[in-house]
Amino acid sequence: MQDVNEKDIDQLNSYLKGERSAVETYDQCIEKLDDHGVKVQLQQLRASHQTRVQKLVSRITMLGGDPADDSGVWGGFAKFVEGGAKLFGKDAAIAALEEGEDHGKKDYQRDLDKLSPGVRQFVQTELLPEQLRTHDALSAIKKMS
Repeated sequence: MQDVNEKDIDQLNSYLKGERSAVETYDQCIEKLDDHGVKVQLQQLRASHQTRVQKLVSRITMLGGDPADDSGVWGGFAKFVEGGAKLFGKDAAIAALEEGEDHGKKDYQRDLDKLSPGVRQFVQTELLPEQLRTHDALSAIKKMS
């Protein structure tokens, strides 16, 4: 059981790093954009990712793990977006966010089988539906741009 628990914690920390990176990336894009309507929409999507950060921290702690406190490799992606959003504008920023949403969606779906049943249910009911919603919402924003 302990082995499964460690695997669950490691996988949840991987998700956590992705969600922290998403929050950082949204922050950078929101800060650089001038379009108020798009900013408001992006703030709502960012809030969803921040809620997932909180849920993951809570679950990892409940399982006896130490939540990752950085965004890992994807944090570098946020730094790239920080410079790129200002340089390339709204369309490039939204495209970068969409790439991140695609990555998050694939991560959650690909790694579900690695989780124990209880943790898998948590991801399927608490995290994945919101990831799919933010993914689809960002795609809709992109189409309107």
